[in-house]
Parts: sequence; C-alpha cells; structure tokens
Amino acid sequence: MGRVSWVNEMTVKDGELETFKQLMEEMVSGTSDEPGTLAYQWYISPDGGTVHVVETYADSAAVVAHHVSEGFALKRWAGRFMNCVDVQRCLVYGDPNASAREILDRLGASYHSPWGGFTRF
Repeated sequence: MGRVSWVNEMTVKDGELETFKQLMEEMVSGTSDEPGTLAYQWYISPDGGTVHVVETYADSAAVVAHHVSEGFALKRWAGRFMNCVDVQRCLVYGDPNASAREILDRLGASYHSPWGGFTRF
C-alpha cells in the first residue's frame, strides 16, 4: 500500500475567513485534475474558526507532484494558505518517502504507519 493520507487541522486567522474560502475554491479546482490525488476534502466548523483538510494521494510521488504543481508554484498557494491559517497539527497516515516527508515536515507532521484495517478505494 503506497497511499499517503493526512489531516491538517488549522485555525483561521481573525478576519481571513472570506479570503480563505476563496483560496479553498481555487485550490480545490486546481487540484481536481491531478491524477495521483485521490481525495482532497475540506471541512469547516460551524463557527468558521477551524478547518480540516483531508488529503489522500496514490503514493509519495503524487504528494510531491501536488506540492510542486502550477498552483503552488505560480499562484503561491502555500504562502497565501499560511497567511490565512495557523496549523495546529498535521497527522500523516502511510509511509511517505524522504521527499514527501520533507514537504510534510514543514507542517509539523506526525507520522503513523499502517497497522491494520482495510480501505475500499
């Protein structure tokens, strides 16, 4: 199983919710045609203060490809993203390679290796 998934939990900075909503729409649209991106789902708390982004990639190469995509490079998604939120935690599931870990470490990732269970996708 080469899949790599994670959950980013973030708090939205004061006054940044509308900007962050627009950025989310741009990022979801731009990511939707990446072949190795299997799931890219955003969840928001009722008060709009906490956001979880749940991402699943086919493998470590897809993780890296997502983070060097046109959106990240030309539209400065990462910088704009960090201007809107404070990352509280990043829980990574799977065994990403060194290149993917280098990217995820920037979010303060904690890693959890497969131990049991199954997935239907």
